Amino acid sequence: MKKLKNEAELLKKAILIAEKYAVNRGYKNFDPTNSAKDKVESLYRLLVNDKLIQPLAIDNEDQPNMKHKLALWIAKQLPEGHALLK
Repeated sequence: MKKLKNEAELLKKAILIAEKYAVNRGYKNFDPTNSAKDKVESLYRLLVNDKLIQPLAIDNEDQPNMKHKLALWIAKQLPEGHALLK
């Protein structure tokens, strides 16, 4: 897995956008007490279920790979020349 430039910032943006997507789909908001780990896994599974991202292989389903997958997803959604892509 090759690390992206600005991967941490891309992940933050991905979580923010995916949370809004989840709320629009009818899910309730995440509580402030929910850990980032739980958010990442829930949002990853939602996006996989809706076929917006390709699922990881079963043996590769762990937090670092899920975070990377979310960062890749948002990087593809951002317009060309966006500050996070530079």
